[in-house]
Amino acid sequence: MTRIGTALRALLLAVALIAGGAIVPVWAQDIAQPDYTAWELRARADEVKLDLGTASVAELEAIRERMVDWRAQFLAAQDTNETRINTVRAQIDSLGPAPAEGEEEPEDIAARRADLTNQLTELRSPVLRAEEAYTRADGIIGEIDTIIRDRQASELLELGPSPVNPANWPAALSALMTSARLSAQEIIDNVTSPAYQSEARRNLPLILLLVGIGVVLITRGKHWAQLGVHKLRGNARRGTAVFRFLVSMGEVLLPYLGIYALIEALSATGFTGMRWDFLLNQLQLWAALLLGTHWLANQTFHELEDRSTVQLNDAARSEGRRLANALAWLYVARDVIEALGELDGYSEATTAVVEFPLLVLTALGLFRLGRVISNDENAEVPEDEEPSIFRARLMRLLGRVGMLTAVIGTVMAAVGYLRFGEFSVYPFVATLGLAAMVMVLQRFIFDLNDLITDRLRTEGDGLIPVLAAFVLSAAALPFLALIWGARTADLSEVWTRFREGFVFGDTRISPTDFLVVIIVFVIGYMLTRLLQGALKSTVLPKTKIDKGGQTAITSGIGYLGIFLAAIVAITAGGLDLSSLAIVAGALSVGIGFGLQTVVSNFVSGIILLIERPISEGDWIEVNGVHGTVKDISVRSTRIETFDKYEMIVPNADLIAGTVSNYTRGNVLGRIIVPVGVAYGSDTRKVQKILMNIVRNHDQVLMNPPPGVDFIGFGADSLDFQIRAVLIDITKGMDVRTEIRHQIVEAFTKDGIEIPFAQRDIWVRNAEAFKGPSFGAPGVETPKDVPEPKSIEGGGLDIVGNDGNGSGDGDGDSSR
Repeated sequence: MTRIGTALRALLLAVALIAGGAIVPVWAQDIAQPDYTAWELRARADEVKLDLGTASVAELEAIRERMVDWRAQFLAAQDTNETRINTVRAQIDSLGPAPAEGEEEPEDIAARRADLTNQLTELRSPVLRAEEAYTRADGIIGEIDTIIRDRQASELLELGPSPVNPANWPAALSALMTSARLSAQEIIDNVTSPAYQSEARRNLPLILLLVGIGVVLITRGKHWAQLGVHKLRGNARRGTAVFRFLVSMGEVLLPYLGIYALIEALSATGFTGMRWDFLLNQLQLWAALLLGTHWLANQTFHELEDRSTVQLNDAARSEGRRLANALAWLYVARDVIEALGELDGYSEATTAVVEFPLLVLTALGLFRLGRVISNDENAEVPEDEEPSIFRARLMRLLGRVGMLTAVIGTVMAAVGYLRFGEFSVYPFVATLGLAAMVMVLQRFIFDLNDLITDRLRTEGDGLIPVLAAFVLSAAALPFLALIWGARTADLSEVWTRFREGFVFGDTRISPTDFLVVIIVFVIGYMLTRLLQGALKSTVLPKTKIDKGGQTAITSGIGYLGIFLAAIVAITAGGLDLSSLAIVAGALSVGIGFGLQTVVSNFVSGIILLIERPISEGDWIEVNGVHGTVKDISVRSTRIETFDKYEMIVPNADLIAGTVSNYTRGNVLGRIIVPVGVAYGSDTRKVQKILMNIVRNHDQVLMNPPPGVDFIGFGADSLDFQIRAVLIDITKGMDVRTEIRHQIVEAFTKDGIEIPFAQRDIWVRNAEAFKGPSFGAPGVETPKDVPEPKSIEGGGLDIVGNDGNGSGDGDGDSSR
């Protein structure tokens, strides 16, 4: 595989060649080799510890960290002699395939093959050793991970003291009182100490300044941030949502800075000992958690419906804010208990009794919050907003799962599985907070997109904001894994595997190689587009090549450039193209059957670009549809019909079917205009009139001359036909229309009649219709007279005339 270092060395050698300098083949590798002796000793010692099974989790993590370092060294050592190995392999391949068993090859070839094979074996020796050591280190790491996960699962399902057992309550109450007494005693001892008092007096100005800053920021910081938000809220210009979001973060930042100032002021007094220093360090995290949760709850359940990420009614949003803040306080209270337990060494029974009430209250808050966000009666989701509907469904699902988790966690903790209950409830509360943060940041991305594109609020509209929101959701997955008990080492292992890539044949492909492939391909693609643009706008217009030929040339260069860019990019990424031969052979069968239509259209597109039976702008007829060719791609051709809709025609249909091209090479074309005159008209006069009309039209060519033919005797008219070749066939409809107008005007002037269809109707026994009207009062209808039938026609008049007519009997004819 071609690594970045190898590519840089090759680039330097190429530069030296261009400069005319002497190039000396340098095969020495600068990759440091691991100390395999130290590795063997360390690996054996660690494997013994793992076999004994007595190592603690901390010791296992330390062993794992060392193994990760060794594994990284072995992975780097696998690139030893890589360039030389590739060269020797190429030399062996140039000798041809090895002779089959029983066959012989020339002695000099056989000797050279044996020498190169020995060189390859020697060069690959450190590589094979590094691969073996890498496999061993990776196996130790996997074994450690398995041991740690098994221990975590055992602790999670271990049955402990029941917190509802009254026998455990006195000890728990005594432990809490002891923690409070020790904390108060430490402050009292330090305050009454003359040395600490002297230090406090020296730092008094700093203490007063920090206290003043802290009090002001805590009491007024949130108010200042809210004033800024309200001021921007009244501004309806685009982008105000972004600025409101940024200013609203002052509700967290300013009070937190105030709390930090008070903590520093308390530390500056010197009255805090080791115990309070530990608690004050934790206090910074607790303050950030409380303020951040308060801000996140206000954003998620915003008092304004259009700014809330969860579409609920006003009452539900208000309750959601209260419950979220209550859960944050309970979360902090649990951390305080754990901190005191770490300081004072609480027993397992004491820990269960003290933490169980907090777990019950947290589960109750989770249950109520889940009911609020999952209740359909509280939802107010616009039916036409798909992103809002998706978020509502997601939150509804989380709410129902949260309610179930709260019940199960409480029951399990009461039985004695406290760790299982805590693992169920608290991580789910954190999961809700993470989901709320992701949705708030997604809304900020949409608002930022509106500001950049200068558009009104279009939540979820546009590819870029949707992709950004997707990336944000993917980035939250590691945090979700940490919430649910994943170790940092687990995430680092996933990242290490990702960086190492995967083995493809004899080649290892890593994300770095993918990055190189993408960069090289993008550069090649851009160069191809620049070349196409230069040819299309500068070079080709100055040639005598027609427009269709110019399009074919630029398209061909584009396809060739993209193909070459892909080849060069894959090669630069270190993928041996020869290894793709087997894959290509395997895929050829699938391509032949499953993709034969696509391949057929692709080949047809290439033929269209080379032979150019049709070009862009041509007027063609395909399957009885007329239109103008707008674009020819490798798969299909886009045609705009005269009805102004686009028709996509597969290229294979254009090659295999019949296509009429009316403007291929030129726009000359013949039109035919049929004309009919009434019987009795002077045919020679009609022909002369028609000839004068067609000759005098400016779009009609005189060479070949136009013609007027008397083509026959029709059922209703004498039929003539005008034949004329036009300068521009695309104007054929306009020319036909104008010629017909002139024919009507000329015939009207000369008294020539344009006939219309007439019919003769014979009525038998016409005398029976004479006399009183049938149906009149007192008049009987003759029995031999058929019932009258309605005759529908285009304005036909039936007029009775006395006379003889042909037929089986006497009758009058009517016309």
